[in-house]
Amino acid sequence: MNPNGYRRLILTRHAKSSWDDPAMRDHDRPLNQRGRRSARELGDWLASRGYEPEEVLCSTATRTRETWDLAALAPLEVRPPIRYEPQLYQAGPDQMLKILRSATAPVVMMLGHNPGIGEFAAMLPARPPLDPEFRRFPTAATLVVDFQVPDWSQVRPGEGGVLDFVRFEGR
Repeated sequence: MNPNGYRRLILTRHAKSSWDDPAMRDHDRPLNQRGRRSARELGDWLASRGYEPEEVLCSTATRTRETWDLAALAPLEVRPPIRYEPQLYQAGPDQMLKILRSATAPVVMMLGHNPGIGEFAAMLPARPPLDPEFRRFPTAATLVVDFQVPDWSQVRPGEGGVLDFVRFEGR
């Protein structure tokens, strides 16, 4: 929950996807075994830290939907509404910001793809995390950033405060 009137964004890149079928459309690629494990770890991490989304904005790609579905298996107290956004697939940072500004809940999780999500993550905080992999924003990377605004429509780049950043790649 968000008792202090700020807005919290949980920004997540999808977990590792499979490249087993080269003829498969990119949009339809599922998670691979490592990605499924990372997505479950992500859910456990969210639950253990109390980072419970109250609304989920998710790309329509198979790998982003599966990332959320597996993360949501964790013992989260809240079962948030999910809005599947076709525009999040291959979205750039400006498009992602536009979609975020349409959110309604105080705590929002957004799941998307690189390079857009990494660029979006880099432009949000006043000071980025010290993690050397932050700019790369590897698969299943998650940034938790707070904004001191009463409404998502007022979010501006460079004004977020980083609360946490985690990577599940290579664990």
